[in-house]
Amino acid sequence: MSQDLPASAIRVRATEDSPVVRTLEVSVDRKRVQRAYDRAYKDLAKRAPVRGFRPGKTPRSVLEKLYGAQIGEQIEQALVNETLASALEQAGVEPVSEPAIAAKAPVADAEFVYTARVEVKPAFELPELTGLPARRPRVAIAEADVERELEALRQRQAALLEEPPETVAATGHVLTIDFVGRIDGKPFEGGSGKGVELELGSQRFLAGFEDQLAGARAGDDREVRVRFPDDYATRELAGRDAVFAVHVAAIKRRVVPALDDELAKDLGEFESLEALRARVRADLEAGAERAARAELHRTLLDSLIARTGFELPPGLVTRQLERLLQNAARRLAGAVPDAQLEAQIGRWKEEWRPRAEREVREMLLLEAIAKARGIAPEAGEIEARIAQLAREQRVDAARLKRAWGEESLERAMRTQLSDEKVLDFLASTAKVDESSGS
Repeated sequence: MSQDLPASAIRVRATEDSPVVRTLEVSVDRKRVQRAYDRAYKDLAKRAPVRGFRPGKTPRSVLEKLYGAQIGEQIEQALVNETLASALEQAGVEPVSEPAIAAKAPVADAEFVYTARVEVKPAFELPELTGLPARRPRVAIAEADVERELEALRQRQAALLEEPPETVAATGHVLTIDFVGRIDGKPFEGGSGKGVELELGSQRFLAGFEDQLAGARAGDDREVRVRFPDDYATRELAGRDAVFAVHVAAIKRRVVPALDDELAKDLGEFESLEALRARVRADLEAGAERAARAELHRTLLDSLIARTGFELPPGLVTRQLERLLQNAARRLAGAVPDAQLEAQIGRWKEEWRPRAEREVREMLLLEAIAKARGIAPEAGEIEARIAQLAREQRVDAARLKRAWGEESLERAMRTQLSDEKVLDFLASTAKVDESSGS
């Protein structure tokens, strides 16, 4: 537990190892060390049972022989916990990750010295913030875009009707299948399924799998032989030959509804196809506006990064990378086999480091600009953003705060709003190329 200490209780010597690393040598006064020993042995005497002595009456010399090593570790940890915050404050250092502590074992009635390796935010000079080059695609929704989205809506409303028993499976049919895959005669993880719907021609399964089901009828059993690609995500399966025992339970055809007023009514509050078409256009325009704004912000940040060089704290990058990997693992949990997910996360750990570095660099730049320009959201804006998030997630705002932790949620929304305000400020004076969108 950190405590406010008089300056005489500790001495701190700080050295700069790099622009983002400081080493603090912290010396703790011997009297404070002695008090820590006295307190520890007093507490130990009350709770440590020693044969031949009543509780609280065991001589310290006996306790030292029995528990000396354990007490040393306990006191080392306690002294660091009690003094580290004061040492950081005395040195004027604000860590961005957990400090790394190194220490020799403490000795009673002697000064205790430890070092703390601390990562800090880099100091850097901001470039000229006006006139930054950026790009914002021009938003233009063509009639063909609207019709394409309407067709996708129509396809998603298709019904599946079971075909007569004599029907032969062909491209476009949706088969309900049960299957068990084996390699060298043994089932493998993720190779089995029951009641799986597979559209022939969709190329959802391994190359050649669907082709070998063409011509089947409901009730048929087929042996399907395939080879996993050499670059398959699960390394244990890459390049291996597999045999699948497949049972075709049913064959269905997709019946797509007509694009008319009735379809519009089935999709919700629309009275006509024209009303649906208007909503589709509005949604496409809103999505294109969001994408254009994101591209504007991304290219603004590109310009900032190109003009501002600084070293990144490694611990901050590692923490951001771990956050990205944890989020990905949560999203994919249950959707892919555990072994495959573990292998993929292992690959992303290397592949995503540049992404984590970019995000940390952006965070430090936006934070520095907000501080330099006095940009900060007001309390009312934070509450409004929390209310908006609650509406989007269809939960009560109070419940959302409890789920996040009120301080954590407010901190996240404050950062989000501050970043948006900084980017809007940069955009207001940027040299923007408004090229045609794709």
